[in-house]
Amino acid sequence: MASKAPQENIDEQQLHVGKIKSKAVGIPGIMHAMEISLAQMGPVRTAQTLLKINQKDGFDCPGCAWPEEEKRHAAEFCENGAKAVAEEATRRRVPPSFFAEHSIASLLERDDYWLGQQGRLTDPMFLADGAEHYAPVSWDFALDLLASELKGLADPNEAIFYTSGRTSNEAAFVYQLLVRGLGTNNLPDCSNMCHESSGSALTETIGIGKGSVSLADIHNAELIIIAGQNPGTNHPRMLSALEKAKKNGAAIVSVNPLPEAGLMNFENPQTPRGLVGGGTALTDDFLQIRLGGDQALFQGLGKFLLEEHRRPGGAWEGRVLDTPFIEAHTTGLHACLDQLAAVSWDEILLATGLELEQIHATGRRLLESKATIVCWAMGLTQHKHSVSTLKDVVNLLLLQGNIGKPGAGVCPVRGHSNVQGDRTMGIFERMPSSFHDALDAEFKFDSPRDHGYDTVAAIAAMRDGAGKVFVGMGGNFARATPDTSVTEAALQNLALTVQISTKLNRSHLITGRQALILPTLGRTERDTQAGGDQRVTVEDSMSAVHASRGRLAPASTSLMSEVAIVCALAKRLFTGDGGAPLPGAPVADWDALAADYSAVRTHIAAVVPGFGGFEEKLTKPAGFVLPHGPRDGRTFDTPSGKAVFTGNVLEYPTIPAGRLLLQTLRSHDQYNTTIYGKDDRYRGIYGGRRVVLVNAADLASLGIADGALVDLVTEWHDGVERRAPGFRTVAYSTPVGCAAAYYPETNVLVPLDSTADVSGTPTSKSVLIRLEPSTEQAPGDNVEAQH
Repeated sequence: MASKAPQENIDEQQLHVGKIKSKAVGIPGIMHAMEISLAQMGPVRTAQTLLKINQKDGFDCPGCAWPEEEKRHAAEFCENGAKAVAEEATRRRVPPSFFAEHSIASLLERDDYWLGQQGRLTDPMFLADGAEHYAPVSWDFALDLLASELKGLADPNEAIFYTSGRTSNEAAFVYQLLVRGLGTNNLPDCSNMCHESSGSALTETIGIGKGSVSLADIHNAELIIIAGQNPGTNHPRMLSALEKAKKNGAAIVSVNPLPEAGLMNFENPQTPRGLVGGGTALTDDFLQIRLGGDQALFQGLGKFLLEEHRRPGGAWEGRVLDTPFIEAHTTGLHACLDQLAAVSWDEILLATGLELEQIHATGRRLLESKATIVCWAMGLTQHKHSVSTLKDVVNLLLLQGNIGKPGAGVCPVRGHSNVQGDRTMGIFERMPSSFHDALDAEFKFDSPRDHGYDTVAAIAAMRDGAGKVFVGMGGNFARATPDTSVTEAALQNLALTVQISTKLNRSHLITGRQALILPTLGRTERDTQAGGDQRVTVEDSMSAVHASRGRLAPASTSLMSEVAIVCALAKRLFTGDGGAPLPGAPVADWDALAADYSAVRTHIAAVVPGFGGFEEKLTKPAGFVLPHGPRDGRTFDTPSGKAVFTGNVLEYPTIPAGRLLLQTLRSHDQYNTTIYGKDDRYRGIYGGRRVVLVNAADLASLGIADGALVDLVTEWHDGVERRAPGFRTVAYSTPVGCAAAYYPETNVLVPLDSTADVSGTPTSKSVLIRLEPSTEQAPGDNVEAQH
């Protein structure tokens, strides 16, 4: 198919606002998924792909990391999974002729949606210093150039290697080996911007930075608290698990600044009731919390439990806390209890914006529950005090012994399909010494031990001239990261930028003095190497590892797999004439690893705990589950050998008069930086993305009309003006003082040095802004408001 978008940029004049939906999925979800699938893939390709998504003999969905049931439906995918597959398996192509026709300057005038709609990249492309167009080159030219630039660095730490969470275990493992073989730990990844706060908090408190629950636990929980998460858009298959939990008697409490349709009512498209019977009401209680008030809520719930436990003559006196569990398996209780006793209810209510009875009602649900799970996502991880917030989540669960028993535990819900697996494979700038020791023993070299750059530090290094070469394994670094203007200038400060990609995005246009695009196979495509057709593996949010095998013919005969690209580069870097390893380099047969990925898995089994007998374990169609001490036997890999209660000073944002606290979020027609369309039908937004959702009382107090065109301007102590121009105001159900707008358009507002304590995660859920009349000319059509 010719490289042509289905439509040009959608002008914001077409924007209109309808009713907020109170139900998710159902027939509209099916219709929208099929509309996009047929437009991108056609009927035959649609059937070939959708019936293999998440099947035991098929490929893992390139969307979210929610796990699969043992018994699977023939259509084991959600609406957004179908969109993700359609984007990858599209028949549209971006051949060299496209770049001959379009200069970098002309492509920079296009938006993210238009760029993504062009289709699959087909050939290696090179942008020479001073050139206005990319030109096709051979793989040998591209890899030789990259190897030459890396060898020519004065210091290996001048190279930065980014990773997206869609990279397979096999590709991630050889990638980190290459990076450490070069002599650096500069391995920033998308985890730095999402669940790094989760990993930091969980590692300190329970000894492992992963969730402790299984799907069976979700199904059998008595109470599920879902905080700062919108599964209806971001993890739609989770709704099926919640529906099963409801049928088994679970209560669900949703904690979020915005009401989300997916947590109100789920019309399961795989059941008759979901299609014609009205669906399933999921949320029992909705706590519409102020942005950044979650720590106060969890401290308030802990305070309620403590008061009930200590209430003289009360019905629960002495029976709330799980004393045997606490005494046998935890330490630090008094620090936690002292904080809960000290924090005042007045401050808790101020921080949360909730009524006391709302918190007490959730507290009573905790009293009645014998098995409680807390699920969360970016709404809890992207604040300055996120790590403390999550430690208070753990405190709450530990008080009642809700770690390491059926139906209970912590459930950080990951986004990218293998973001957790990439970290397990070593994609981290601060891997423990035990990993380095095993890696060194397996490959007979000395890996560097100094910590490398995370994402924020990498941007700062590039900005300051300490970075020279950037390699991105998937993703869209320029758009996914904070402080867009700073990030773009940092990338343009480099000698060479390299993007290993399936599709065109803005990171291919914001380049160093030279740039390479290395097109790679997608998850849906057949990966044939010298050893035959290959399979890769991924790890889901619940530590289950399983195989993925694409079936479609590759989009181009010029594509290389990620594993093959890394191995070909490593061979150039680490071997001399005749293929002998260079002194000090990791000793590996790079040709053999590229030819047969089982050889990679043999190395993984020798280095990474839990992967012994890796290849044999993959003979099980559903894969296998990695060890998890807290879940498997209430063992905790902490210095004390016990789970750790913590005392955390209560923090929450304050909002000056005339200002708003902004959260960035996804629309329903979007997956991270990939834009599938300009609608967000659950929130009633159609035909545009440059909208800001604001409480009607705030609009009135600011003297701004619903539908007015405004600029969003960051308030930050460095005095630098960060402005996102031309946003339509939409009166919406948000807490007073809080606003919401879509990223990546609002990433420009997030200061680079506004990060979470400990984890370094950008604070994209708490950006202080003011609204100003737009400096751009307003479109002619008024926004139609029907809320």
